[in-house]
Amino acid sequence: MSRCATSIRHTEREQHSGAQVEEFDYVIIGAGSAGCVLADRLSEDGRNSVLVLEYGGSDRSIYIQMPTALSIPMNMPRYNWGFQSEPEPQLGGRRIATPRGKVLGGSSSINGMVYVRGNPMDFERWRDEGAAGWSYSEVLPYFRRAEHRAEGGNEYRGDSGKLQTCYGTLRNPLHAAWLKAGEQAGYLRSSDLNGGQQEGFGRLDMTVGGGRRCSAANAYLRPAMRRRNLTVRPHAMVTRIEFDGALATGVRYRLGEQERSVQARREVILSAGSIGSPQLLKVSGVGPPAELAAQGIPLVRALPPVGENLQDHLEFYFQVACKEPITLYSSTSPLNRLLIGMRWLLFHNGLGASNHFETGGFIRSRAGIRYANLQFHFLPMAVTYDGSTLAKEHGFQAHIGPMRSQSRGWVRLKSPRIEDQPRIFFNYMSQPEDWEEMRACVRLTREVFAQPAFDRYRGREMQPGAEVQTDSQIDEFIRQRVETAYHPSCSCRMGAADDPRSVVDPQGRVVGVERLRVVDSSIMPSITTGNLNAPTIMIAEKLADAILGRKPLEPSQTPIFQAADWERRQR
Repeated sequence: MSRCATSIRHTEREQHSGAQVEEFDYVIIGAGSAGCVLADRLSEDGRNSVLVLEYGGSDRSIYIQMPTALSIPMNMPRYNWGFQSEPEPQLGGRRIATPRGKVLGGSSSINGMVYVRGNPMDFERWRDEGAAGWSYSEVLPYFRRAEHRAEGGNEYRGDSGKLQTCYGTLRNPLHAAWLKAGEQAGYLRSSDLNGGQQEGFGRLDMTVGGGRRCSAANAYLRPAMRRRNLTVRPHAMVTRIEFDGALATGVRYRLGEQERSVQARREVILSAGSIGSPQLLKVSGVGPPAELAAQGIPLVRALPPVGENLQDHLEFYFQVACKEPITLYSSTSPLNRLLIGMRWLLFHNGLGASNHFETGGFIRSRAGIRYANLQFHFLPMAVTYDGSTLAKEHGFQAHIGPMRSQSRGWVRLKSPRIEDQPRIFFNYMSQPEDWEEMRACVRLTREVFAQPAFDRYRGREMQPGAEVQTDSQIDEFIRQRVETAYHPSCSCRMGAADDPRSVVDPQGRVVGVERLRVVDSSIMPSITTGNLNAPTIMIAEKLADAILGRKPLEPSQTPIFQAADWERRQR
């Protein structure tokens, strides 16, 4: 019997034995990307008892484990919280879907598996924003500790960690055309987008190992569940953090119809993500006094920045028809899907073993920007990310969007009940620079696709359409078609404890209370340049050492790339 099944059955017995208060050294709220790492690291020496409370259930599904099926679990209420933003004024009042994982592994079980650490200068910026100890030299050792890279390790990459990463096969010739077109357009070629030089066109890593999704649950949690000192309790809805004055003492949660309490001898660790963590802090009495008073929530600690500083990445799909029948469109018939699935079930290889985002790139939108601020994902198919809209013909596309928008949003309570989804407002496209960068995205991507490398493949421009040329035409296209890249972050900002913008200090400790930390993507001071799973796992690796009182890993002295003429040239 699996450890997960044992935990579930043990929980069912407890339901019928009456209420009881348990004690653990550490109580972790959320089994997402960060919570899985913490569950493993805090329990690995056998000295500490650890409880993980997760509202979602098992991740044992072909839709989760088969990489090419990535769009399916995102659209299933069983695995997705199904958050929606408030109407976004700059996007014509559209509500933007904000999927978050509700399953073991959290969003790492429903994401696109693109492994991007961020630009080294992102972490230099974190340090400058008050996150002492989070410079690139100080975080790189934790990226390396986490990673088990199929291609081997070096001074930038790890080869003995728990999170498996690999490259795709690049068998589709459109990937080669994409990389060549980038060079023909005058951009750099990067041998490793997660190494010393992020800027340029190159191969994208994916969190796939042995042909299966390497979620945080597969990498960290499931192996750790064999330990007697780790208990994972699925289907547990945490309703509030309990305090004695300013001291976090434990957690209240609901399992089925039964209310339960658990006490934490050492710490409560909140890893519910950039939507769930600020909501739970607020319903527990930690947050802006006026907002809590309006909901009738007793104040434990006045902390106005909780839920503020919300950030995300926006993107759109630049789609081009393909003149040759070589795209993944050929694989979308029911018969071909069945054959792909059967091959994957039998051998864990073939098209089912890739997320198909095998190449991409990072560029600067104009001269005067210090490091890359636009990201490409190339896909040899024309389809929306969530799979909801598939082109009726062969095509290919680049997902393109700005990385460091200055727009800031918030997560605020709709009611004092944790079961009621909070109000989420990203305030997308609220800064003039956002529109300038999006216009550059259209024009620079169009230029890449116009290169000779695509001559034999390039058909008509499907989206935005060749007629979309002027600023006003591009702006209208963006308003109607831009989408989230699913990277909410920064809503429990990390910084100096005396900074009024900080929710947590550089050790992840919630300012003004004791024995409570937040460890997830919400504590990023500012969003990183790329996908968020990799830096979230790094955050948990680093703060696991802090929680255990261990000395941080020795800083790395590897160099950081910067274009020598960035002030004068865009490429």
